[in-house]
Amino acid sequence: MTSANAPFVPPGSGWPGDPATPATPVAHTPDEVRALAAEAPTLHELCARQSVCRACPRLVEWREQVAVRRRRAYADQEYWGRPVPGWGDEEPRVLIVGLAPAAHGGNRTGRIFTGDRSGDWLFASLHRTGLAARPTSVHAADGQRLLGARMAATVRCAPPDNKPTPAERAACLPWLEREVAEAAGSVRVVVALGGYAWQGMWPALRKAGYGLPRPRPAFGHGAEVPLIPPEGTPFDRVTLLGCYHPSQQNTFTGRVTEEMLDAVFGRARRLAE
Repeated sequence: MTSANAPFVPPGSGWPGDPATPATPVAHTPDEVRALAAEAPTLHELCARQSVCRACPRLVEWREQVAVRRRRAYADQEYWGRPVPGWGDEEPRVLIVGLAPAAHGGNRTGRIFTGDRSGDWLFASLHRTGLAARPTSVHAADGQRLLGARMAATVRCAPPDNKPTPAERAACLPWLEREVAEAAGSVRVVVALGGYAWQGMWPALRKAGYGLPRPRPAFGHGAEVPLIPPEGTPFDRVTLLGCYHPSQQNTFTGRVTEEMLDAVFGRARRLAE
């Protein structure tokens, strides 16, 4: 494992679930992101390349600064400090997409939604609706598995104040576009967690060959939009579902409840089956 003062976990050091090795190519510019995403031979290699990206200087500086300074509650823990790759079933029926990793959640654990309050709500609901093996997800070696589902994010690095810039969103988009394309042969339902993910999914779905309605439907909790899957897929309909993000602001204020999350993910599972 890494030393206590390292700003990130080196690839190939033995971190649970790390898809990269010391030989994994690193993107340093948006052009290199596009090239490396397009040329990745497998989904696993795509995720490896996602996990070592250094194309956005502001995000690199922030995620590594957080990994060194740490939150007091986690001061004795190693931080991942790298982009957080997609994870879950390699042939998912349900694709769940969020905004970006949390500074002391995914940026600490190396797995999206793992180790933060939003993840506590999300995984509990996924477990209740049969899409996750365990009701909690606290670290990368906790035995959690997604069941017929996969998670990704529109931005792979933890951004300051949870607000990536438009340029950072654009730089990261090819990673999501390729991951959506790789999963298109099995995905029956896409769940967008929050309006940002809803907006971010649109260009990724279009790039992957989905037929999209015009004008773009508005985001809302429980919003349901039929999509035409890419040519050659073995089914004729895919559904995009909107879900309020289980952020602390939403859950503390009651804007999001357990019943609301269960309704969306229960619907996702029924559509997927």
